[in-house]
Amino acid sequence: MQLIYAALLLHSAGQEVNEENLKKIVKAVGEKESDAQVKALVAALEGVDIAKAIEKAALPVAAAAPAAAPAEGKKEEKKKEEDTEKKAEEAAAGLGALFG
Repeated sequence: MQLIYAALLLHSAGQEVNEENLKKIVKAVGEKESDAQVKALVAALEGVDIAKAIEKAALPVAAAAPAAAPAEGKKEEKKKEEDTEKKAEEAAAGLGALFG
């Protein structure tokens, strides 16, 4: 996971994501890297536009959050209405017993 974070850090700093730069970052934070893992990540990121990948990954999450909020609010309102109706019925039943 630290290699992915290192790649994102390099990207945000405007540096090239390559084996040498990844190794420098991982070494600077005191982690040990595997040459095979570094090579695999560099190969996997070859030809990938990181900015577009981040943008594409962030949009569905941001779009889904506002859509979920109104649904939760409606459920809460409906529950409150049901609780209020139930309390009113219980109160009416109690009063009926007093005067019954």
